[in-house]
Amino acid sequence: MGRVESGEIRCPNYAYERVFRHMFPGLTLPDMGFAPREAVRGRGARTAAVGAAPLATEPDHRDTRIQICEESDVLRRAFITGGPAAALGFAALHPIEAAAAAAAAHVPGPRAPVTGRPGAAEAAAVEEAVRHIRLLDDRHGAEGIYRRATQPLRAAYELLDAGVQRRSVSDRLHAGAGELAITVGWLAHDSGRFGDARSHYAEALATARVCGDAALEAHAFCNTAFLARDAGRPREAVRAAQAAQQAAKQLASPRLLSLLALREAGGWAGLADRSGCEQALARAERLFAGGPRDGDPEWMTFYGEAELAGLEAQCWSALGEAGRAAEHARRAVALQDSHFTRNIALFTAELAGDLADSGEPEEAAAAGVRVLSLLEAVRSARIRTMLDGTARTLRAHPGGGVITEFLERHAATAGPEADGRRGEDPAC
Repeated sequence: MGRVESGEIRCPNYAYERVFRHMFPGLTLPDMGFAPREAVRGRGARTAAVGAAPLATEPDHRDTRIQICEESDVLRRAFITGGPAAALGFAALHPIEAAAAAAAAHVPGPRAPVTGRPGAAEAAAVEEAVRHIRLLDDRHGAEGIYRRATQPLRAAYELLDAGVQRRSVSDRLHAGAGELAITVGWLAHDSGRFGDARSHYAEALATARVCGDAALEAHAFCNTAFLARDAGRPREAVRAAQAAQQAAKQLASPRLLSLLALREAGGWAGLADRSGCEQALARAERLFAGGPRDGDPEWMTFYGEAELAGLEAQCWSALGEAGRAAEHARRAVALQDSHFTRNIALFTAELAGDLADSGEPEEAAAAGVRVLSLLEAVRSARIRTMLDGTARTLRAHPGGGVITEFLERHAATAGPEADGRRGEDPAC
């Protein structure tokens, strides 16, 4: 593998090619930074290959046959070190790791100087990385994805540093890099790494201010408000949500304003301000009823009736109204699209906690068991923390039946990793 990464092997043999194509369906050898097979075949190529390792043959050392530019070297290394090698190393472990390793391969490093400055292809690669990582998060949660996702984020900002001549491309790269920073920040947030999340959100906000992107600024403030609420800083959550609404005023998206009103409501609930919370909730529902618009941001695909109900449940729970919260959480679980596996686990965990707090221990335990089953495919420190709270509440109830089943299964899966890192950085 080292000879491939270094460039000594310009084209892998058929066995290795099958592996790479299986891991990255739809991509050709040149897409992965290798030379086309037809460029390295022939008597000259075979002569140069004498003495090569039998498992990776057909190198091309003939400059007259083909000129391999530095861009291909960069692209190949990105796939070998960030994609195929990582995926090969994790394929035998949890499927989340194997899938997450592929995410790092979606943004190659910046173009080498010889090939010119970044263009539309690079901007598209950054945008695709955002979509791909969000898809993995929707299905599997953030843990196991976060660390690998920082690699394409670094590459995206390296592309910006390389300089862009066309304004349209520059705007796309800034927006893409900012959205990627928010996405990686969210992965850190959901993994309980609050300090890292705050840093990534600040990076996205700075990027938005540099390029004057109101949509990106609203998104960065939206996530900052969410993080502040979870980190126990409700007043900051209110201020950030209000700043997001100010930025979003120039965007034609009632649904975005609805979500931002919910972020504000969460802050008011954390401050135990029932009146402020109810006003924000009413505004969120009214704006949501306006329906989807063409101006809705792409990242808001998760925001539907289920998310609205789930976030309302969290507000009522924070206000101490567990019964009312349980009603909304039950609705959130019932309405959730099956694609959003992580959110099904999240709102089921919310339901379990609300039921436990409202004096329905058996139903709470049954919901908790469902969450534990979902956590076999989803990793989220935030969800695990919620489930830990439910377990503490249910330990006070008489054992037996589903309650005992839940507590035993919860204890069996608990550990340093499962417990998450919520609040690991109290100064963030």
